[in-house]
Amino acid sequence: MNSLTGVTGETGITGEREVHAGPRAPRTEVTPLVSIAAPASAGEALEMVRAGLAWLAAADPAAMPADTQAECLLALERADAVSTAARAWILGVFTAGQGYAADADYSPTAWLIHKARITKGAARGHVGWARRAAAHPDVAAALAEGSLLSESMARTICGWTDRLPEDCRPAADAILVAAARAGADQRDLAGLAAEIYARSLPAPDDDDPDKAFEDRSVRLETTFGGAGVISGDLTPECAAVVGAVLEALSAPRGAEDTRTREQRYHDALHEAMGRLIGAGLLPERAGQPVRAWVHVSLAELRAMDAGSVLQGEWVTAVRARWAAARAAASVSGSDGAAWLEGEAARAVACDAVLTPVVTGEVDTSALDRLVRLCVELDRLDHTADDRTGPGSAPASRAAGPDAAAGPDAREALRQAIIGQAVDLVSGPGGLASFLRRRQLDGRLAGPSLPLDVGHSAGIPPAIRRAVILRDQHCRWAGGYFL
Repeated sequence: MNSLTGVTGETGITGEREVHAGPRAPRTEVTPLVSIAAPASAGEALEMVRAGLAWLAAADPAAMPADTQAECLLALERADAVSTAARAWILGVFTAGQGYAADADYSPTAWLIHKARITKGAARGHVGWARRAAAHPDVAAALAEGSLLSESMARTICGWTDRLPEDCRPAADAILVAAARAGADQRDLAGLAAEIYARSLPAPDDDDPDKAFEDRSVRLETTFGGAGVISGDLTPECAAVVGAVLEALSAPRGAEDTRTREQRYHDALHEAMGRLIGAGLLPERAGQPVRAWVHVSLAELRAMDAGSVLQGEWVTAVRARWAAARAAASVSGSDGAAWLEGEAARAVACDAVLTPVVTGEVDTSALDRLVRLCVELDRLDHTADDRTGPGSAPASRAAGPDAAAGPDAREALRQAIIGQAVDLVSGPGGLASFLRRRQLDGRLAGPSLPLDVGHSAGIPPAIRRAVILRDQHCRWAGGYFL
């Protein structure tokens, strides 16, 4: 004996029993299971609903036999259909009477959000069903029967007939509901809806072949986190091509593939786009091929270097190259500067003008250029101080090649120093480049692209990409090429 119905073989808690006289020709007999008094008010009916659902929620599903679990699932699906229809009708009347205004809300959506404490999406779904029930009364009535249409199937039917001319919708709803009552499944209903659609629309205008494409669209919306929602209306040709690609790339990968069909379609779309980019078939933009930007910060590269093993290797190499540079300067001469370190360097620093330089580059020539530029800027500044400060030399002595050095010359030096500093940190052989090439593989480990190439009649691709990343558009550097 079934614990919910008390009658073996019946399909729901209302005692419904299907008797099939032939293929797709069912009829329903309803036999009351227990004598339950009809509720005397809406409050009493709601209390009965709550009590029944609370009992099911508190029951132990594991203690139920499989047929009882199946019966519960089917009955809850039917109850959900009835609940959707009841909510839609009540909410429609509530909206028409502006019942939400009593609680100082400006719309039924706002009232549901504040009073029912549901999300905006859920509230809009309820309001949508209220409008749907008013526009499709036959579908709403079939939904309220519970056993004829599920909520999702009723929504699908309304979506089909909404595409028809307004005067054709009631008849189309009646035809589809009658077909569902006769036993038509979803595939049969879809075919019938397509036939109704084809017969209801006017003949295509052969003089205007582009008219059929007017309603095509695709929308891709992204969130702050980068996730996206794609939707649109595809032409039959486009839908056929997209469907063929998704079906070909979304096949399950064995028994261990637990992805849903929707998840497999998502992964298939991702793979299709990746294959298209990888094949090099996309047109170029701004003279550059389509590329993926891989953002890797220096901090992330250092974090990947467990125990600073690679950094230690890099520091050792830098010391060796500096030693070689000092040895070469002792033979071939230098710019007059002395190479000092340790205590000797600290002793000289007591009376010297200090210019701190934090390097991450093994290109000693770039470091030499940076030091010379810093010395030149310091000399310009001190020359200006000597001319204007106490005890300054006469004007005749101050006059000279540097006397005309003004703000433009100083700004040019500062920009050149910044360029050299960028070379030290980011150029080939620098710490960032060293860590990237040693810890990453494939195309990510290729040679670095210099961002400081001096004056050029054209725009090097590396600088174009850097400016687009930084400013999102072209930019005039104010007279200097950085």
